[in-house]
Amino acid sequence: MTALTNLLDFDPQQLTAYCGELGEKPFRAKQLQRWIHQFGASNFDEMTDLAKSLREKLKTRAHILAPAVISDHTSTDGTRKWLVDVGQGNAVETVFIPEENRGTLCISTQAGCAVNCRFCSTGKQGFNRNLTVAEIIGQLWMAEFELRKSKGIEAGPKGERQITNVVMMGMGEPLLNFEPTVTALKLMLDDNAYGLSRRRVTLSTSGVVPMMDKLSQECAVALAVSLHASNDTLRDGLVPLNKKYPLHELMGACQRYLEFAPRDFVTFEYCMLDGVNDSDQHARELIALVKNVPCKFNLIPFNPFPESGLTRSGNMRIKMFAQILLDAGIVTTVRKTRGDDIDAACGQLAGEVKDRTRVQERMQQMSEYQTKFGPNFGKIVEIKK
Repeated sequence: MTALTNLLDFDPQQLTAYCGELGEKPFRAKQLQRWIHQFGASNFDEMTDLAKSLREKLKTRAHILAPAVISDHTSTDGTRKWLVDVGQGNAVETVFIPEENRGTLCISTQAGCAVNCRFCSTGKQGFNRNLTVAEIIGQLWMAEFELRKSKGIEAGPKGERQITNVVMMGMGEPLLNFEPTVTALKLMLDDNAYGLSRRRVTLSTSGVVPMMDKLSQECAVALAVSLHASNDTLRDGLVPLNKKYPLHELMGACQRYLEFAPRDFVTFEYCMLDGVNDSDQHARELIALVKNVPCKFNLIPFNPFPESGLTRSGNMRIKMFAQILLDAGIVTTVRKTRGDDIDAACGQLAGEVKDRTRVQERMQQMSEYQTKFGPNFGKIVEIKK
């Protein structure tokens, strides 16, 4: 049997091309896209303004399939977290944060994460694989219509939108899964799909410099950078990617990105770690570091987990650190912790997801091989990669 094509995998241009392959005119793609992304339809019989002949073709060749929900938890503060199945024993987490004037959805782009930041529990489970377009945009598709259903709001473009903002800040490094992430972004921005403003979609990166430049040319949305350190020595230990793309390269990439960005500043995310990166000297180093980059800082109280060996900076220390930045004229906010009772807070998205990469086992195996074959074994493996 021929595998069915998942229509959630297509951006607007790709869906138009697919309809062309079926012998249909381009306007059919727009109709189909509205049914999928504005009405939440997954059954072709529901799409009443499509020709019956087209519906019959689609039934035998395509489907609309988002990741299945494994669990659904709501925090005492209203934050809602879904664990969704992406197959082969893998699951990722999607978090909705309701606020008075907006609803923000935090989306995952990878199963696990290869960046392995020291303060992030997601990285401790290792990396398994990149998500497909359908698995990325499917999180938004699922969440929007689940939220509407729970409030009794009708589907369709006239129904009250529940998700007004999207942040690519869930599990994984979005720029290490570039093409599927950009395709999903294009759907979020398209008027026949979700119609979100580029200012209301934010991609967070640990600093994959070449892909930041590529994103600026292909789909420049608001940019957040996981900074977390004021100098290269400190950042090398907290964000290992810094060894490849050090701070001077990262700052240059931020400056270049701003030429194309929908906002005139970069948001720097900074996790506050007691006795590690939270001194007055670190704050002064940050001021010097970002002097040529229009920016604001979002200070994030660390959400502790046992494997990190780290603790959260005290509230007074965070306040004093923020004041130094503010006195230098840098807009600075302290992120309010949301959803920590359901492990949905920043840095906690590992939750119920099992470590499918067996990182510790592989490290033990590597150690045994080095004992057997000598200290150069690891270098040989790295060259082969």
